[in-house]
Amino acid sequence: MVYQEEITVTTHGEGEIVDLTLAVRRCVAASGTVTGACTLFLIGSTAALTTIEYEDGVLRDLADALERVAPSGIAYAHDARWGDGNGRSHVRASLVGPSLVVPVQDGALRLGTWQQIVLLELDVREHRERTVLCTVIP
Repeated sequence: MVYQEEITVTTHGEGEIVDLTLAVRRCVAASGTVTGACTLFLIGSTAALTTIEYEDGVLRDLADALERVAPSGIAYAHDARWGDGNGRSHVRASLVGPSLVVPVQDGALRLGTWQQIVLLELDVREHRERTVLCTVIP
């Protein structure tokens, strides 16, 4: 049977990276699924999901790479239209993406030793409530 729950986190500003691995593991355990897939979808257009080694150096490298690809301090058409200053947030979120699929094997997420599931807060606003839809499919 398909199992689904929402994971909700509050973020505190652009650049925050939240480790969701434990929450996703809890979801998989609650599902009772032994073999299958865990799909994750972030609801929103200015944050993203990915996997990474949750280590200060790599986290900084990721932030630096996103700054090079979609820099702050330049004009974005979105900002001209809406005036909210988060054009780069939308571009960065689109490049990284809103979803992941992680295999479930022997009742657990099949992640590498140094691989964690993370939410990237890319919006310029402080204090966002983010919802990730976690669906476990046998």
